[in-house]
Amino acid sequence: MQRISREDLRVRFLLPPEPRARGAGPTLIDAGTVTLVEALPEPHYHAEHLPAAVNLPGHLTVELAATLAPDRTKMVITYCSGPSCGRSKVAAAAFTRLGHTDVRVYEGGKTDRAEAGLRFEGAGATPEAA
Repeated sequence: MQRISREDLRVRFLLPPEPRARGAGPTLIDAGTVTLVEALPEPHYHAEHLPAAVNLPGHLTVELAATLAPDRTKMVITYCSGPSCGRSKVAAAAFTRLGHTDVRVYEGGKTDRAEAGLRFEGAGATPEAA
C-alpha cells in the first residue's frame, strides 16, 4: 500500500487536471477515477470530512466495498484523523484483501489538512471566507 502526502492529495486528486487559468474542469475524484474514503465513525464524518469523501464507519464488508468503490481497478485513498490513528491503514488493507489493485493511505488525515488550513465539508465545517 502506498502513502500519499497532503500535497499529492490536493494537487493530483482534489484539483482539476487542467490549470485553473484555463478553466476548472472536473477533478479526478469528480470524474470517478479515485474514491476518497474516511475511515472514521459516522458522527466524525458528518461533522467534517474531506471534500468528496465517502464514509467507512466500521468494518469493510464485500457489500460495502461494492457500494463505496465498485470498480476494483480504480484508485482508493483512505484517511482517518491523523498519524496516530490506524483506521486508514486497516481500511486500506481490507480494500486490498477484497481485490482492489490501487489502494493508498493519506496518513496525515484530518490533522494534517486542518494544520494546513484547508477546508472540510460537513455540518461542523467552517465556511470559507468570501
